[in-house]
Amino acid sequence: MNGNLRENLKVGSRVMVVQKQDQRSGKLTEGVVVKILTKSTNHPHGIKVMLEDGIVGRVKEIIE
Repeated sequence: MNGNLRENLKVGSRVMVVQKQDQRSGKLTEGVVVKILTKSTNHPHGIKVMLEDGIVGRVKEIIE
């Protein structure tokens, strides 16, 4: 599922995010959403979220 739309995400979703320092390489990090940080309904680079372990990144893929 697409991580550009806020409506596709909810707390507890398992997602793949790209962290700020990994944007050039495209390295993805898997985790579970604890907080949705982007307020707008969509974002072209992905909705920004915080994962359980405190990692902040933009959602590239929603796993479940």
